[in-house]
Amino acid sequence: MAASVKCFIEGSDATEFPIQNLPFGVFSTATDPTHRIGVAIGECVLDLSQISHLFSGPVLSKTQAVFTSTVLNGFMGLGRAAWSEARATLQALLSGSDNRLESAPDLRKTAIIPQKDVTMHLPADIGDYTDFYSSREHATNVGTMFRGPDNALMPNWLHLPVGYHGRSSSVVVSGTPIRRPQGQTRPNDSEPPVFGPCKLLDFELEMAFFVGPGNNHGEPIPIDRAQDHIFGMVLMNDWSARDIQKWEYVPLGPFNAKNFGTSISPWVVTVDALMPFVCHNTEQTDPKPLPYLLHSDPFSFKINLEVAIKGEKMDKASTVCKSNFNYLYWSMKQQLTHHSITGCNMRPGDLLASGTISGTTPDSLGSMLELCWKGTRTVNLTDTEERKFLRDGDEVVMTGCCEGDGYRIGFGECRGTVLPAIQL
Repeated sequence: MAASVKCFIEGSDATEFPIQNLPFGVFSTATDPTHRIGVAIGECVLDLSQISHLFSGPVLSKTQAVFTSTVLNGFMGLGRAAWSEARATLQALLSGSDNRLESAPDLRKTAIIPQKDVTMHLPADIGDYTDFYSSREHATNVGTMFRGPDNALMPNWLHLPVGYHGRSSSVVVSGTPIRRPQGQTRPNDSEPPVFGPCKLLDFELEMAFFVGPGNNHGEPIPIDRAQDHIFGMVLMNDWSARDIQKWEYVPLGPFNAKNFGTSISPWVVTVDALMPFVCHNTEQTDPKPLPYLLHSDPFSFKINLEVAIKGEKMDKASTVCKSNFNYLYWSMKQQLTHHSITGCNMRPGDLLASGTISGTTPDSLGSMLELCWKGTRTVNLTDTEERKFLRDGDEVVMTGCCEGDGYRIGFGECRGTVLPAIQL
């Protein structure tokens, strides 16, 4: 939709949620604690449970009940025809070209709610969560730290999207505090392990996508149909306990170092909203992926990403990282196709994450592990505040946006504050 199309809600076009965005989320209010589906528009939320009867197109007229649900899974599972029809209906209603909302003051009063008056919740029941490792720069940096530059990338890394199964029960919405984990570490390799609070707590700048329609068990999703199964994207902070991870990860990979908390932004920005910002995929020629992972159509996106940290004694957050989603080596289509190639069945609301997103410049590194280079240097936040890893009371704030011609597509914030470990 062109920037010339405006919303009748005053001021919405100058925000990160203009009529060209329309991300979906789940919210409640103090006067009505029921979780319900909404769309962000400007500084307001449009309550879709109040206007479900206005979705009268050929697809959604038969499935209006999905908008009165408490989660987005049902709508996600309807597929691209329903998503596109919903977007077209919402843009028509909010621009006034379909005046059924603009000309109904009583309906507007109940359906349009200021964002400051809502509480956001997880957008979906997340059945399964998978975290990939798709940034070549991040994988190279971490590999260099622990194995040296000659063995930085494992032999399989350039052939397949490496990933692991995360813990969906500890995925939380932005604003939820994160408790510093406790566990086993081995700070001295010549001595036995010790138990206690994590001392090397880290953030990881990631993005993630929600799966739409699933696939039958035993039937892979071919890459030429992968986009049909990708609903939309959120920001993600996959909190990491580096000292716990170092001791536990051999031979099966991350476990307790990753299972204590994963934060996501509450608004799901749809693929349709992101398509104006699509860009070429990272070149993959040496080696060339196997045929089942090949796709020539562009499916990376220019999404500007930032991470800021605000310590307890700081007046404002300090930016420590500026990265971009298009730095990733493996695309979302490749991630989804590889995940399902064995016949693994995906379900609506499953969450697949990118892994840490790092670039080639010092200010584009997407974790404290890289920014402090394994503790060998400090990261300055202010003249008096510096970090190697996160302290209790630190708030990590991640943001992301796409810059269009006369408008901006934003994701909101992915925010979390570190709480002290529980004393056992």
